[in-house]
Amino acid sequence: MKINFFGAVRTVTGTQHLLEINGSKILLDCGLYQGKRKRSYEINRNLPYNAEAVDILILSHAHIDHSGNIPNLVKSGFKGDIIATYATRDLCTILLKDSAKIQEHDIHYLNKKRKENDLPPVKPIYTTEDAVNSLKYFLAFGYERTREILPGVHLTLFDAGHILGSAFVVLDIEDHTAKKHKRLVFSGDLGRPKRPILKDPAAISQADILLIESTYGDRVHERTEESVSKLKTIVNNTIKRGGKVIVPSFAVGRTQELVYSLHQLVQNQEIPKTLPVYVDSPLAIDATSIYRLHPEAYDEETEKFMLEDQHKDPFGFAMMRYTRATEQSKELNKLKGPAVIISASGMAENGRILHHLKHAVEDSRNTILFVGWQAPYTLGRRILEKNPVVKIFGEEYKLKAEVAKINGLSAHADKNEILSWLSGLNKKPEHTFVVHGEEPVSLAFAETLKKEGFTHVEVPTLGQSFTV
Repeated sequence: MKINFFGAVRTVTGTQHLLEINGSKILLDCGLYQGKRKRSYEINRNLPYNAEAVDILILSHAHIDHSGNIPNLVKSGFKGDIIATYATRDLCTILLKDSAKIQEHDIHYLNKKRKENDLPPVKPIYTTEDAVNSLKYFLAFGYERTREILPGVHLTLFDAGHILGSAFVVLDIEDHTAKKHKRLVFSGDLGRPKRPILKDPAAISQADILLIESTYGDRVHERTEESVSKLKTIVNNTIKRGGKVIVPSFAVGRTQELVYSLHQLVQNQEIPKTLPVYVDSPLAIDATSIYRLHPEAYDEETEKFMLEDQHKDPFGFAMMRYTRATEQSKELNKLKGPAVIISASGMAENGRILHHLKHAVEDSRNTILFVGWQAPYTLGRRILEKNPVVKIFGEEYKLKAEVAKINGLSAHADKNEILSWLSGLNKKPEHTFVVHGEEPVSLAFAETLKKEGFTHVEVPTLGQSFTV
């Protein structure tokens, strides 16, 4: 068996791992790389393998850095099944179309500039039509329902507790070359125990070959209670200044957790029940609707909250507003009093959040609150690093607003939580590959694993292959 690492190694985005097993090829995730725009465009457009030769794609979850290049894969000749959970398939129906629209918009703007400089036009990596076409290849599986997907290869998806529908992948393989059974486990993005809304990650007991994420493999998160307390303090302090809390947030997962936490704070009378809270993102609104369709994924705490809450909805309360129309979004920038505005994108690279930041950054009464990881070279990262001047829509703005970050709202397991999950293994894997982390973090986590008794621990480089 051969494993080829084509993405999210020594970096956090663009997951693509290609397995060669018994003459077949299985792709684990097909994500978009996110970074400098020119480099991202080239990496994402040019798949590093022959798409026609891939037999099956197994998708761990719907986040774009794991699913976002699927339309390009299909466009390039892939004809196999795309296997995912039911909720992941539902989320991909909105996320892939949204990704295509963003690309079409960006390319349209870029081509206007290229025309001014007598340069030929360029095309998006894929179009909305390509995104819609790719959806017909999806095949939904339930959790813990083992199926043979290729001769001698059985797949089971287990709840990863990261976002709705997220899974870690277990492949039980009869390796014809080695003439023995091997179990390969791919963590995908591993969630955290005792998080709001979703169930905890399922337990793991056996892995001969392990692909483990390391996004936060060098640090420990705040406890959920500390994060919610910090959220309460930030909101109340901003209200006292008469300002607004502007939150760049990922449309899937983080937005729903934020709304749920604010709902709890309102119910417990820890923030004013008259405080307007807006989710200004059509994508987040659609994603929240899909969350409502899958109550089977909720943990006991959320089920209890729904029974006790007068609204019977974890994502809706009296002052909660979802704004879909463009005119509604523009009106938010005219608000005079305090408010919370949650808007995509999570790294402030595109979408409606740019308009809200433009109106907020130069007012010291406001707070820009980050609740997730910010990739290098993004606007979110520049604001988080408190650059005194930031560019939005090509214009310079002085950063006067308060900048805050809450680490404990992350949907990724931290170092101790990953180690706790791995402690369920009845024996250490024969081979462990540390992926999905910035290079210093992945290298540090690999050393942690070695100290825990793991052997043959590798941190692959891009394009590197291993025979196991």
